[in-house]
Amino acid sequence: MEVKQKKNEVSEEAKEKISERLSNVENLWFPRAQQSTATLPSQRKSIFHSLLTRDPSLFLERYGSNLTSTELTEFETLKEDYEINWHLTRLRSVLTPTTEELRRKAVVAKNRRRAYLDRLIVGGVYFSEEAMREREAYLHYEYVGKFQDRFGRRMARPGERWSDTLLRRCEEAVIVAKIRGEQERIGVPRSEWIGNEGLQEEEEEEEEEEEEEEEDDDDVEKDETVEVVVVGLGTGGLSLRS
Repeated sequence: MEVKQKKNEVSEEAKEKISERLSNVENLWFPRAQQSTATLPSQRKSIFHSLLTRDPSLFLERYGSNLTSTELTEFETLKEDYEINWHLTRLRSVLTPTTEELRRKAVVAKNRRRAYLDRLIVGGVYFSEEAMREREAYLHYEYVGKFQDRFGRRMARPGERWSDTLLRRCEEAVIVAKIRGEQERIGVPRSEWIGNEGLQEEEEEEEEEEEEEEEDDDDVEKDETVEVVVVGLGTGGLSLRS
């Protein structure tokens, strides 16, 4: 005897197909009371079929996001039910959103990002100089750090414990290493690396001293040459007449 489908009910064929497909999907959620009896596909299929028959609204709430748009059409006969219609509208807006829904989502996402940015600004941590220096050490050094007193960062601060000072110095060493690594990568001359600021000045001073020594040596050689010429002329009996 053929079993007639009840009015406002998902067809038996649709229940079978949906239950069969979902029974082979891994990691679906089950209530704690059913977890021990949902280990095999056949057991999961029975649970899905029973829930579809007993409470289709709850089925959509739990597993609607795993259904296809074709499977959702099987619930059209139940859309007079407020809860089921609400679930169908929500699920379809995710699967096939309209232009207006996409626009609303974009506005909501933009507002959330703006609100999050405002919280970061008001919080005063994410955009603090220390936080930005930690995130982009080389960029901070190029635009700000190279004009600051780097050695002041290593000094103990008023009221700071010695252990905190040591910890801050270790963190500073890590940041300096990151900056040097980036400078080496992009080919910055070694004399311009962070921490080598005095090296260039020393090299320039050494070059100036060498040039001065060379000039002094040249002057000494010239004086000795003139002295030799004068002595030679004197021994030759040079006489000057007016």
